[in-house]
Amino acid sequence: MTEKVRTIFIDIITISLGWSIYYMFRIRSGWLSYTMEPEFWAPMVAICIYWLVVFFFFGLYRSWYAKSRFDEFTSIFKAATFGVLVLSFAIFVDDHGVGSPIHSRLLIVFYWILMVLFVGAGRFMLHTFQRRLLLAGIGLHTTIIVGWSAKARELFDNVRSFPALGYKIIGFVPVSASSHQENYKEVPVVGSIDELSDIITKYNVEDVLIALDSSEHDRLLYVVSCCGSTRVGLKIIPDLYDIISGQARTNQIYGFPLIEIMPELMQPWEYAVKRMIDIVFSFVVLFVGLPIWLLVALAIKLDSKGSIFYTQERVGKDEKHFHIIKFRSMDEEAERESGPVWANKKDPRVTRVGNILRKLRIDEIPQLINVLDGKMSLVGPRPERPFFVEQLSKEIPLYKRRLKVRPGITGWAQVKHKYDESIEDVRKKVQYDLSYIENMSLRMDLKILFSTITVVITGKGH
Repeated sequence: MTEKVRTIFIDIITISLGWSIYYMFRIRSGWLSYTMEPEFWAPMVAICIYWLVVFFFFGLYRSWYAKSRFDEFTSIFKAATFGVLVLSFAIFVDDHGVGSPIHSRLLIVFYWILMVLFVGAGRFMLHTFQRRLLLAGIGLHTTIIVGWSAKARELFDNVRSFPALGYKIIGFVPVSASSHQENYKEVPVVGSIDELSDIITKYNVEDVLIALDSSEHDRLLYVVSCCGSTRVGLKIIPDLYDIISGQARTNQIYGFPLIEIMPELMQPWEYAVKRMIDIVFSFVVLFVGLPIWLLVALAIKLDSKGSIFYTQERVGKDEKHFHIIKFRSMDEEAERESGPVWANKKDPRVTRVGNILRKLRIDEIPQLINVLDGKMSLVGPRPERPFFVEQLSKEIPLYKRRLKVRPGITGWAQVKHKYDESIEDVRKKVQYDLSYIENMSLRMDLKILFSTITVVITGKGH
């Protein structure tokens, strides 16, 4: 049984127990009279589903060991308060309709107390049990330490003294494999830093702890880049953080001297709202504007030979490939001779109609189909072709960190910078993309969408 399943299971038990006590007090105490006794089982099932959804939106099903029990109880308090406020409104409407007395609605305060205490106690007991499993060596995360200095050995000793952190150190990865002893306290050197990607795959590594010496700091970005496209957890010692500050959000773990780098920052409820906005906006634009898109298709067909749409393979979230859809704005054989090349603002391959479509960004409209099927979002780093992803990931540190989030039709880089005409343009855009990932929020998305509208209206679209 996985950690998340165990957590959901204990939540269902405590939610049901809280509902049972509330029901018994409200219905069987005799404090209130009913002409017909309300049902018990159907409302309990509905209330369980309701609370699981609320807890999910508040991020209560993320990995528990990365936060303290106090932090988790605070999150439960906030979620329970929000959930009870919504329920109190629903109960008010229902009781008002059947003429129940006002004091019956005050029982919701009693239910709120039950939810906070029962769910909080259930989580406390669950995590106490999970800690005991970790102390017994059950459920530990396979972990490697990058580094072979006194700091790396000190980090190893500290981790060993805190087994409840959940790390099982299986090896060290020094910057260079030459002239090093083979192990430290029976934990071996498993390879050099140049083999990091292969080591992660070979040993099914779940967490990477970075403890480089001061003379090795120049390799930090390489390490982060190697882990950027994988699902491993990445932690660093505090004195390394200044090198990558501004490129990753961090949080302390238990006050333990490690900092966690988190590639995605939005709360689950924000992701849900972001996705809802994507779907609603895409559906409205595609179907309400259908007559306009038919005229655009006709103009493309009359202006030049070739298909109306242009599809191209791109790399999306978690390096999954998909085909992007656009209105064709170039000659159909634009890259037959040249191969993959970057477009530029005055590209001679662009057709007459294509030039207008690009200026108004109408050529991007069919990508809303990609948004509807979940391959893209309205806002995010622009997806790139596999050829360029491989090329750029070798030349630009942290490039693949862009692949941790769903790509977008528009993004912070698109409203702030020009076309990619050189590797320096791409480097600049990567900085904007990493800044977006660092500050992901609904407010940030709305800011980018309004900025996109502005650059389109002023004719400065990129």
